[in-house]
Amino acid sequence: MGIGSALAIYFIIWWTMLFALLPVGVRTQAEEGDITLGTTASAPARPRIWLAFFRTTIVSAIIFAAFYYATQVAGFGLDDIPRFFPELK
Repeated sequence: MGIGSALAIYFIIWWTMLFALLPVGVRTQAEEGDITLGTTASAPARPRIWLAFFRTTIVSAIIFAAFYYATQVAGFGLDDIPRFFPELK
């Protein structure tokens, strides 16, 4: 795997994890009891987007490391899938 492929795969994992982890730990304005005029009650009270980016980066690095190990070190590839799922042949 080249550096360009690795960066592309990491970016795809990072972007997917961003949307999966974005709502983690966020409290809405309704839950805080302080709704700002002109916003919906479900808007975040304190978005803390940098914390979400940091959390996403850590989780993505772990997932990418597992993917790299499985494909580059252990040698698992698409040709190995029928061996684990014989009904797909």
